[in-house]
Amino acid sequence: MKSALEKAEILVEALPYIKQFYGRRVVIKYGGAAMTDDCLKQKVMQDIVLMKYVGMHPIVVHGGGPEINAMLKRLDIKSSFVNGLRVTDADAMEVVEMVLGGKVNKQIVSGINASGGKAIGMSGKDGGLIEADFADASGAMGFVGEVRNVNPEIIETVINNGYIPVIAPIGVDAQQRSYNINADLVAAALAVAMKADKLVLLTDVPGLLMDAQDPDSLISVLKVGEVPDYIDRAVIAGGMIPKVQCCVEAVQGGVGRTHIIDGRVPHSILLEIFTNKGVGTMVTW
Repeated sequence: MKSALEKAEILVEALPYIKQFYGRRVVIKYGGAAMTDDCLKQKVMQDIVLMKYVGMHPIVVHGGGPEINAMLKRLDIKSSFVNGLRVTDADAMEVVEMVLGGKVNKQIVSGINASGGKAIGMSGKDGGLIEADFADASGAMGFVGEVRNVNPEIIETVINNGYIPVIAPIGVDAQQRSYNINADLVAAALAVAMKADKLVLLTDVPGLLMDAQDPDSLISVLKVGEVPDYIDRAVIAGGMIPKVQCCVEAVQGGVGRTHIIDGRVPHSILLEIFTNKGVGTMVTW
């Protein structure tokens, strides 16, 4: 149990960061173990609510792969992946939209509300938020989409009225077709469009490791210029490549700093934003 003095010292350490990010936008991509472990889930909700109450404006983008897998299995709809992306035919797209836009989105909204915050859930279809198109022109990936444009007006309205936006990564095209878009890509695009000061990606790894087998080889700061060399050397490999690329695109688009952090660590968001040491890997110029 921490003493009153220790608690006061923690608050004092956080003060410069509270001052620095007061009134600023922070886009959080919520996924991985932090969505499936009830204890971690509650702590993420608490982190987001605390951010709002100290004057920051968190914007949550979420995934939901395990929930989609479970529903597709129940409905006996086969699912496959290419380069980490779910092949999404018309039947699968209906399930994706139902699970992400309905079940998962509203669970997160309820969790934030239960933790003392005020959240509103939406998908990229609301207010024309995310304009999308086929990510694969050949059609082999089905309704897997890529972001073509972001119209942040609806998010501005939500924020200005004191609510926390929670966004399912579903886009729509001019023909009103829905698209399943990778949540990391949506988070990066939103961070740029909203002129966010931070983009935070919650993952199931400590961050970028110089040696994937050595958890103590964490690269705390990754410069954009170092990325091509690290990819060539396979330091950045597998599922870390798209995450780092999202961070690079966000930084190049004007986002101040981007972070890949371990969502398995309790209160990892607060540790990254409000402490001197932080956790995970920061990608910056």
